[in-house]
Amino acid sequence: MEPSSEVLRYAAFTTTPDGGNPAGVVLDATRLDDARMQAIAADIGYAETVFVTEARVDGDVRRNRVRYFSPIAEVPFCGHATIALAVALSGRDGTGTFIFDTAVGPVTIETVGQAAAVTARFTSVEPRVAEFPDGVLATLLGLLGVDRGDLHPTYPPMVAFAGNWHPILVFAERSTFDSFVFDPDSVRTLMDARNWAGTVTTLCEMGPGEYDSRNLFPVGTITEDPATGSAAAAFGGYLRLMSLVEPPSRVVVHQGSHVGRASVLTVDIPPAGGIIVSGEAVEIP
Repeated sequence: MEPSSEVLRYAAFTTTPDGGNPAGVVLDATRLDDARMQAIAADIGYAETVFVTEARVDGDVRRNRVRYFSPIAEVPFCGHATIALAVALSGRDGTGTFIFDTAVGPVTIETVGQAAAVTARFTSVEPRVAEFPDGVLATLLGLLGVDRGDLHPTYPPMVAFAGNWHPILVFAERSTFDSFVFDPDSVRTLMDARNWAGTVTTLCEMGPGEYDSRNLFPVGTITEDPATGSAAAAFGGYLRLMSLVEPPSRVVVHQGSHVGRASVLTVDIPPAGGIIVSGEAVEIP
């Protein structure tokens, strides 16, 4: 299997190919072993590539077993690649409901629309939050060149999960959020040590129910992820579990402007259960 002929490329959480977060999509990976999938993901170089490793699970034509690989490792779940795969499958099989069996459990995806304007929405696994272990928050803030006083007092720093673990840091001032810098290798070392498979998720309020986000994800040539569905889901879970929203509620997360690929992620927060993240995806020519 050659990536150039059998890997589709989609941009997720955008309506234009030069926006959003690019993902590789392999619709038939039934004959690929782990090493080959990892090699394809590395060759493509996107933050993640999604592979359909088993179609028609239990005879259900709209249920697929899927795996996600970054250029350096398999990841348990990837939101933007999930959106991309759902839109790609909708083009082949029609819009409606899909179920993806992932390493973190089954994920339900709904797609609506026609042709080049399909919107997908996935429901995450049950979210969780946890405190930072002793010393880890201070280490992370030090790597960003900021301190605890730069964080918004309304939003306690936590680590949140809705498929991957994401540290959540909300900055008080837009200027600090826009200007912090970091050494990618040092951040990657900390992420690997803490087993944070997702992004370091930093945010700033833009207005009621609206946030801008920078998601640190040093991998290959990438330093910041332009759109992170699992982080948006984790943030939605964090808002509910920390009683910072009154569910049902909706927030909008903007992401990617700092890396030149603007994205929009819509996050619906029900009173209980998984968090719903939606967006569009378009094929990259």
